[in-house]
Amino acid sequence: MATADYRIEEDGGSGARLVLTGDWTTTGLGRTPARLERDAGDRAFSGLDLSELDRFDTAGALALVKASRGGLPNDAFDSRPEAGRIYAMVEKLDREAIAAPREANAFVRTFAKIGRGVYDFGQELLLSLAFLGRLITAVGSAAKNPRRIRWPAWFSQAERAGLDAIPIIAVTNFFIGAVIAFLGANLLSQFGAAVFTVQLVAVSVLREFAVVITSVLLAGRSASSFAAEIGSMRMNQEVDAMQVMGVNPFQALVIPRLAAMLVMLPLLTFVGMLAGLFGGALVTWSQLAYGPAFFIQRITEDPMMGTHLMVGMVKAPVFAIVVAAIGCRQGMSVAGDVESLGRRVTSAVVQAIFAIIFLDAVFALIFLELNL
Repeated sequence: MATADYRIEEDGGSGARLVLTGDWTTTGLGRTPARLERDAGDRAFSGLDLSELDRFDTAGALALVKASRGGLPNDAFDSRPEAGRIYAMVEKLDREAIAAPREANAFVRTFAKIGRGVYDFGQELLLSLAFLGRLITAVGSAAKNPRRIRWPAWFSQAERAGLDAIPIIAVTNFFIGAVIAFLGANLLSQFGAAVFTVQLVAVSVLREFAVVITSVLLAGRSASSFAAEIGSMRMNQEVDAMQVMGVNPFQALVIPRLAAMLVMLPLLTFVGMLAGLFGGALVTWSQLAYGPAFFIQRITEDPMMGTHLMVGMVKAPVFAIVVAAIGCRQGMSVAGDVESLGRRVTSAVVQAIFAIIFLDAVFALIFLELNL
């Protein structure tokens, strides 16, 4: 196979003649079209010599069309009419092709992106409200017919979403309590108030960190799992098959996960509280020489510790509903492709964490107004 090449021969004062050599095909062109287009410029060729041309296809014709913007003579392909027919077809398609739309400037693109974001937010809000309505209806139906409740699914989800998460919940909250104790011991010792490190650890763990850290971990662990499981069933049309068989997908898929999370998150939060207090107690013992008995005594003698415990536990059921609902909602919205599944799983985690932080701030304002 001969590589495509060309020569431009000056033809006296009448112009230039283009001589094509080799195979002007898809595999033989290489970088020749770019060189030819650069050398030809806007000149008009007075003739076309095809005596040294071997093979010619649409790729070669397109390269010739791009390079001969000045035009070719009418008799250019008389010696190779089959090449002329290919060239005429490609030249017509190129001439009639729709020009690429001009890209908008950065200012317009910025506002367009903001508009699409607002539209997507509104659409997500509308779909979430629709999901909430269907969920409330399914819960009411399950309450009216307790015999239809799928208890094995409830216990299975409780084990997977709750019991299996105990190690990571306990370890994470243990280190959170230890870090708080380290910071408190270091800072409060400078003011001669190291004894208040115990209260700092207890209040922060009981009131905020245990429930928030536990919820965030379950948002990354369980919300993503719910979205992936239900989304995979959507992709395989198993949810549609349930509806055909008369099974309510919300009662079979959503309610068991919601109930499991509602039961297990408060229990995991309590485990996180114990682990966080244990981590703080070890640090105060090792850094400040306050033994476990002193740590426990300082906590039990503070009359506000019960209030702090209640504040932390009140948040847990709300966070549980939010995490489970967002995970199932994103799973139910998965389309029929893997890209949609990945996008929805990511959205489930991000939205659940954002909702937890937002609701925690709302609870803080509410309890502040209630002086709790």
